[in-house]
Formats: sequence, C-alpha cells, structure tokens
Amino acid sequence: MTEPLEGTAVFNSSFRHGTVPVDGGYLHYVMGGAGPALVMLHGWPETWWEFRKIMPALARNHTVIAFDLPGLGDSSIPADGYDTKTTAARMHQAVNRLGFDQVQLLTHDQGAVVGYVWARDYPQEVARLAVIDALLNGFGLEGLYDKDFHFLLNMAPYPVPEQIIDDNNVAVYLGNVFRFAHRPEEIDIQHYVNAYMDPARRSAGYNIYRAWAENAEDIVANAESKRLTQPVLAIGGEFMLGPAVAESFRNVAEDVRGVVAPAVGHWPHEEDPQFVIDCTRFFFGPTGLAAPSSPTLRAA
Repeated sequence: MTEPLEGTAVFNSSFRHGTVPVDGGYLHYVMGGAGPALVMLHGWPETWWEFRKIMPALARNHTVIAFDLPGLGDSSIPADGYDTKTTAARMHQAVNRLGFDQVQLLTHDQGAVVGYVWARDYPQEVARLAVIDALLNGFGLEGLYDKDFHFLLNMAPYPVPEQIIDDNNVAVYLGNVFRFAHRPEEIDIQHYVNAYMDPARRSAGYNIYRAWAENAEDIVANAESKRLTQPVLAIGGEFMLGPAVAESFRNVAEDVRGVVAPAVGHWPHEEDPQFVIDCTRFFFGPTGLAAPSSPTLRAA
C-alpha cells in the first residue's frame, strides 16, 4: 500500500500525514492522537511504516508522531548531515516547529542512536527514551560487523554499494537483512523493498552508515560528561540483541531498564506488537508519574 505525502493516513483514518521544514529540507511525519508527544524514529531499511501496528493503541494517551528519518521514506534527501548529532538537531527543529517543547521517544535500530543523541543534546526537551533492539556506535555496535556483510557494504565509500546494489536486486538484498526477524511473516517486507527502490533513497541509507565512525567518536567522547539522567527503556528481541541493548545504553545513561521481548527477532514491534504496546504503556505511563523501576515482563 502506498500512502500519500499529505492528508489523512490510509492505514488508519485517525492519523494524518504532514511535512515540516528543517535545516537541509523537510521531514515527513504521520501524526494522530492527543496528549503528551510520543515521537517514533525508525531504523534501516524501514520507514515510519514499521510502527503502524502500535501507533493506534499508543495514540489513546499520546500525540503520536512517527517521522521518516532524513533521506528516507517521504522525507527530503539532504546533501549532507547524516550523522546522528546533525539528525538529532533536525528532529529538535521539527518538533519545535510542530509546537512541542517536550517529547518522549520510542525508537528502533538507527533511530535509537539518533534518539539517544537527541536526549543527550536536548535533555530538557526529551523526558524519556525507549529503544528497541539497537546498540550504540562505540558501545557494542561494532561487534556486529562480522554477523552480516551488509554493515561494511553500506559503510563503503561512494559509489561502491550504489554500484553493487541496483534496482534488480533490492528485494534479494533487503530480504537478506530481514532474515533477522524470528517471525518474518509479520514484517511487511514488500513495503520496505518498494521504499528503497529509488537509488537516491538507497544512497541516503548508505550515508547513514558512512557516518558511523563519526557517530562513535562523538558518542564515546560524551559518554561520561553528558550521561543521560532520563529513564531509558531498552527492549531487545530474544532471538536478536536481547539483554545487550540495555548493556550498551548503560554506558551512557544512569537509569536503564532492560527487558527481553520473547520469541521475536530484530523487529519486536512488528513481530509481537502487543508486547511492545504493553511495555511502552507501562514505561511512559500517565503524565507526571515517575517511570517504573522495570517492566513487569521478563526483565533482562
């Protein structure tokens, strides 16, 4: 299914599409619900669409805003600035221009690294951070490089991956990545294949990976001096990163609550959306209440 860039969202009529200007272009978002702002940031090779199963339930108590990261989905493709520090600054601009001065974040994969830097650099703006199956550059992510060839391929200088992956083999390439799901039938793989059929979108994704060394330098340099004081919920898929998510984020945050999502891989929110809904509702809770000490679900 193809969603329009503006107007009512086809996947759920209570949500609407929109765009907001930021440095270097604009960001596309899908928004619905009412209450405190809950921003969702996706990973690679996905778009905002990866949160579609959990957005309606969480919108009952929050204004849910799912963004496409710069260069991906329906956001504009910036000429530069794919590092997480620049991306976090763009997210900050976006929510401020949408009228929000405080947000909570629910993030996955690359979006989780952006979310951490956003919370670090704008601590008065980000109240709480939930991360799903992600490791930080400089604190564990490098240990995955030998688990699959796509890490180093995506990081290769222009135009190496651009020339190797063409329109004819996008489905094969991304299909390899989605094997990290334990329940791949729950992943809308064809939607993501379609989203990355544009060579410019693929190149933007590679640019995100090419910034990883810069990200690691920034994250390690600030890990102690700018430790997060906001609560962090770290959800790891049982058959993917599991408790390693919490271990990674404890290098940069004071208050990390880890949980393992059972019987799922890298995409808990698509593979078992109710589990993630339950965890995030418990973690974010009603406005003004302190975050709980740990989710009441298989703590890591």
